[in-house]
Amino acid sequence: MTDQAVGGGPLLPETGEAPAAPAPGNRAPGARPEGAAARPAPAAGALAPHFAGRRRELKELHADIARAGLDTLSGRKGTRSRVLLIAGRPGSGRTALAEQLLRERAGDHPDGVLRAMLTGPGGEPADTARTARELLAALGAEAPPGAAEDELTAQLREALAARRALLFLDDAPGAEQVEPLLPDAPDCLVVVVSQGPLTGIPDVRPCALGGLDSAAGVEILSRYAGPTRITVDPRTADSVVEECGGQPAALVLAGAWLAARPMSSVADLLRALHDIDLPDDLPTGVRPLCRAFRLAHDALPPPAARILRLLTLAPGGLVDAHIASALAGCSVAAAATTLDDFATLGLLRPLAAPQDGDGDAAGIRTPDAATHPPYRLPGCLDPLVRALLPEYERPAEVQLARARMLERTVRLLQSCRAMGEPADSPARQKVAGLPRSLRFASRAAAAHWLHSRRGALLDAAAMAVADGELDTLDRRLMAALTRTLLAHRGPEAAAPDLYALHGLVLRVAERRGLARERAAALLNLADLDGRAGRTAQALTRYRQALEAARSVPDPVATGRALESLGCTYTELGDWQRAADWYGRALELRLARGEGADAARLYGRIGGAHSCAGRWDEALTSWRAAARTFRRLGEVSGQARATGEMARVREYAGRPEEALRTCLEALDLARKADDGRLEAALQLRIADTLDRLGDPAAARLHRSVGERLLEDYPE
Repeated sequence: MTDQAVGGGPLLPETGEAPAAPAPGNRAPGARPEGAAARPAPAAGALAPHFAGRRRELKELHADIARAGLDTLSGRKGTRSRVLLIAGRPGSGRTALAEQLLRERAGDHPDGVLRAMLTGPGGEPADTARTARELLAALGAEAPPGAAEDELTAQLREALAARRALLFLDDAPGAEQVEPLLPDAPDCLVVVVSQGPLTGIPDVRPCALGGLDSAAGVEILSRYAGPTRITVDPRTADSVVEECGGQPAALVLAGAWLAARPMSSVADLLRALHDIDLPDDLPTGVRPLCRAFRLAHDALPPPAARILRLLTLAPGGLVDAHIASALAGCSVAAAATTLDDFATLGLLRPLAAPQDGDGDAAGIRTPDAATHPPYRLPGCLDPLVRALLPEYERPAEVQLARARMLERTVRLLQSCRAMGEPADSPARQKVAGLPRSLRFASRAAAAHWLHSRRGALLDAAAMAVADGELDTLDRRLMAALTRTLLAHRGPEAAAPDLYALHGLVLRVAERRGLARERAAALLNLADLDGRAGRTAQALTRYRQALEAARSVPDPVATGRALESLGCTYTELGDWQRAADWYGRALELRLARGEGADAARLYGRIGGAHSCAGRWDEALTSWRAAARTFRRLGEVSGQARATGEMARVREYAGRPEEALRTCLEALDLARKADDGRLEAALQLRIADTLDRLGDPAAARLHRSVGERLLEDYPE
C-alpha cells in the first residue's frame, strides 16, 4: 500500500524540521509527490536527516505504544485503535516528531500510512465527511456521492477493520474531529497532533512538547548558517535559541535569515530579533515565532512580501507558480522563483516535486502547467501572514487579485479538459495557441495536474460562490470544473465531487433567491441521489426543482423535472404515477412542438401501462409514438415503436395480431437498415410462431435472427 495524504498532499514535518540546510543562494529541495510509494522505513531509533532533538519524547511515545491499555488491564482485548497524542503549540515541531515516529513504526504496520489534515488554512475545522471520503479513496474504497458523515465514517471504520495501518491526523482542533475517524481496529495505530487535549477519547496520554533544548536549537541554526559562525560565538547562539523560545519554526526563520546574509554574525541576528516591535498584549507563548516571522517578512523586497501576503487567498492553502502569478499580477517564471526562495527561507513548505520517475510517469518531460510544484504555508505561519493582508492590501486590490486567480484557474481547467479530447478536436486546436505555461504536455500530464489539485479546485469553487453572487466568472469556473472532472474521471468517479459542486450552487441560489439556478442544482442533485439509491430524497428534490422551474418560468427545467419524476416512479414500480408524470411532461413537449421528445415520452407511457397490465392504454401510447416517429421521418424509431406494439399484443394473449404487427415492424427495420433491431424482431417472430404451432417457420426466422446477431454484434 502507498503512503497517502488527505487535505492537500503529503504532510511534511512542520517548519523547523523539514527543509534541508540551504547554502546561501541554494534552495530547499521538494518533497515526495502525493501518492508516491512509501520508502522503506529506517531501523527503529534511526533519526531522519534533519530531525533535531526530541529523543526523550520519542522514547516516551514508543513506551506508550507498548504499555497495556485499559482494555487489556480489564482482561478484554481492545476493540479500537490505540491513540497517541502529540500536543504542542504550532511551530513546536509536533508534526516533525509525529513523522519521525511514523517512520520508526512503519515496519509494524504493513498496510501503510494514511494522513489527514483536520484544520483548514484559515483555521477552520476540516469537514469530517470530506476527510473520511478522502481517506476511503486512499484505501481504494468507493463511497456513494452525497453520503452523510455517519455513513462515510462507518464505511471508513469498516475499511480499516482488518488492516494494520498507521493513521496520522494532523492539527486536530479537538476530539470532535478525531473521534468519528478512529478505526475499530486494535492493530491500527492513530497518531494525533493537536494543540490541546482530546477530552472524551479514553486511554489517551498526551506527549506535551515545550521548547527544544539549547543543543538541538543550535543544531538547527548551524544547519542554515553553517557551523563556523555558530562555533565562534556559541553564547550568542544560545541566546538566539532562548530568544526563539526553543521553537523549531522560529529557529528555522532565524537561521534562514542568517544564511541569506553571509556577512552577518549571530550577534547581528540577535540584535535584529530584539529590534522587532511586537504588541504588548501578544501572549508570551506566541511572541518568539511572531518575532522571527516579522524579521523574515520585513527583510523581503516589497514585491516578494506582497506575494507572500496574497498567498493566503489561495484555495485550500495550496499555491504554485500559476496561483502566485495570478494573485500578484507577475509572470509565472518570476512567481516560481519567488516561491522557491520562500521555501528556502522557511516561509513555505514544498509539497511535491517530480522525482524518482514521477514526472515521466505522468508523461511530463517539458515545462508545462503540470510541472510547477505546489507549496503550502506552514500552519504555524498561516495566521501570522493572514493578519498582515488587511494591514497592507486594500479591499479592492484583494478582490482584484482573487478575480485574477479564479480567471487563471478557469483557463487551466479549459486547457486540462481539452487534453481529454481527440488530438484533432477544435478544443485541442484552440489550446495549442495558448502560452506554453497554460498548456499540458499530454493527457496524462493534465490528469496528473487535476488529481493533485482536485481538493484545491473544489475549494476554489467554494471561494467563488462564497459571496453569493454567481456572476459570470463564478459560473464559468463551476462549468469548467464540472466538465473537466467528467472528461478525465468519468461520470461515476466524478459523482462525489459533482455532488459537492451542485450543493454549493444550491446553497447560493437559495440564499439569493435565484430560482433558475436553484432548479438546475436540485435536478442535478436529484439525479445523483437517484443513482446512489436515495430514491425518496431524489423525489423530494425533483418536486422542489419543478416548483422552482415553474416559478421562473423555465420550460426546459420543468420538462426535465416532470420526466425525472416519471422515471423515479418507474424505478419504484408505481406505474400509475409514472404514467401520470410522463403524461404531464408530454403535454409540455407537445405544446412546445418538440416532436422527438414527445415520441420518446409516448413510449415511456406505453412502457408504464405495459408493466401495469393495461394493454389497451399501452397500445394507444405506442401507436401514438409510432405515428409521431413517422411524421418526423425517423423510420428506426417507428420500427421500434411498432415492435413494442407487437410485444403488448403478445402479452395480451393475441398472438396472431402480435405476429402481423411484428412483421410490419420487421419491414420498417429493414427500411431503416437497423440490423440489430431486425435480428431482435426475427427472434421474436420465431417465438411467436412456436406458440402458434409452426416450428418449421420458427426455425427459419430464428436462423436468420441468429445470423444477423453475428453480423451486428453489440
